[in-house]
Amino acid sequence: MKDDKRDGPDGDTAFEYLVAEGAAVPTEGWDFSWFEGRATEARPSWGYALSLAGRLAGAHAALDVQTGGGEVLDFALERAAPDAPVLTVATEGWPANAAKATALLRPRGIAVVACPEDAPLPFADAAFDLVSSRHPVRPAWHEIVRVLRPGGTYFAQHVGPRSVFELVEYFLGPQPEAVSSNRHPDRERADAEAAGLEIVDVRAERLRVEFHDIAAVVHFLRKVVWMVPGFTVAAYRPRLRELHEQIVADGSFVAHSTRHLVEARRP
Repeated sequence: MKDDKRDGPDGDTAFEYLVAEGAAVPTEGWDFSWFEGRATEARPSWGYALSLAGRLAGAHAALDVQTGGGEVLDFALERAAPDAPVLTVATEGWPANAAKATALLRPRGIAVVACPEDAPLPFADAAFDLVSSRHPVRPAWHEIVRVLRPGGTYFAQHVGPRSVFELVEYFLGPQPEAVSSNRHPDRERADAEAAGLEIVDVRAERLRVEFHDIAAVVHFLRKVVWMVPGFTVAAYRPRLRELHEQIVADGSFVAHSTRHLVEARRP
């Protein structure tokens, strides 16, 4: 943890100083560079962004669903050049992220379409030979099949079951099986096949996450809003203080994320 454990410059306690810092950081986009030195997460062995670059290099028309701030797609397109698709489009449902993705991707000639996560994809049938997504809220399998051309590929990295649940259950208590088993790769495989996709590959990994100060916890829960729905500092201040003391004593709070890679094909 940084020297920020000391009292802040206005005389507040270290806890108050760190909580205020975590609450002030903007949450737009999926750039997690602010967490450097404050939190760490192991990365999946398959290297999604680089793998996506390889898929983009072989595609003619590509769609990135729920692109966030566009950072992953931008990275992959940079590495796919000069063989990037002739047409690339992205969707995003959160207005702040859509604006950020538009600013980032417009110079590449990529349109970002504002589209709620639960709405039909606003594209014609069989429009794309590649559909990708990194950490979709939930994959809309029938829509993915509809917009893919025959022989087209869905390539994505999904969040798995019980991801960072040590932190979730610290604040919310034990979660029912229906919640904790959500996003299981076996269930997603079955749903994808039921929608008409052929599964090419599914790989899952459990990865170590460490939070080194309470500011990182606050910012994470504000940014990844579905982890502890309705999270605010005011609502959870006593629990945050206890966790701050635990981190100071132990050096970090350890959790585990789960990720799975999905590659599927429309016959």
